[in-house]
Amino acid sequence: MSEDRSVLTREAPPPDRVLRYGPEPDHVVDVRDGRGDEGARPLVALVHGGFWRPRYDRLHVRPMTAALAEAGWSTAAIEYRRIPGRPDLSVADVATALHGLAELTGRPLLPAGHSAGGHLVLHAAAEPVAAFAGVVALAPVADLLLAERQGLGDGAVAAFLGATAASRPDLDPVRRAAPACAVQIVHGDADEIVPVAVSESYRRAHPAAVLHRVDAGHFALIDPRSPAWAAVLSALADLDPTGPDEGSGGQERGAS
Repeated sequence: MSEDRSVLTREAPPPDRVLRYGPEPDHVVDVRDGRGDEGARPLVALVHGGFWRPRYDRLHVRPMTAALAEAGWSTAAIEYRRIPGRPDLSVADVATALHGLAELTGRPLLPAGHSAGGHLVLHAAAEPVAAFAGVVALAPVADLLLAERQGLGDGAVAAFLGATAASRPDLDPVRRAAPACAVQIVHGDADEIVPVAVSESYRRAHPAAVLHRVDAGHFALIDPRSPAWAAVLSALADLDPTGPDEGSGGQERGAS
């Protein structure tokens, strides 16, 4: 199955506003208001992927945030520094942005991330943050040791860390403390970029996480035109405390 990357360059409307959370050029957040959102639902704080490399930025998730707004979700797409060999900057930026959004909005946050962004939100999930309604990780690089061993992204893990994965267990979600909030993972069985085995490894380490396996590739999870989009909306809804049902925990769903 060939990976469809068309969503990465698809046109989408600009955000409703851009906020700053620090002095660096990448310390910005694109905010989009959800249709009919009165502020009770969690704010989806979206962290983009791209294997932590500087050439990939938040612009490629604008089709996703536009679709989420149509579905009633307000979103904040976080930009962060992506400097090879300086991973602590990326982690610190995401943490600062999340805390800033919680303080500014006074509403629950639902951090969500795709690929490398999934890694960053799972890292954040290991810290007890009262504002988090839960975390949604889409095809996350959830096990750095395994991703390094498999050579994902042409050596993306080594480039990101500037070191071996074994030397930075503090940055590896599978080796950090169990998540302090509910975690929903959506991963495609046909993912050729980050194989679903990476998420399976995370769930073995943290069995309270829910893994939804879908018949999709890597980029389908951020593509509102994909059949997999329904699974993404479902994972978000499972963590919405204002919704009719609470999500279930500690299980794997979908194809096996």
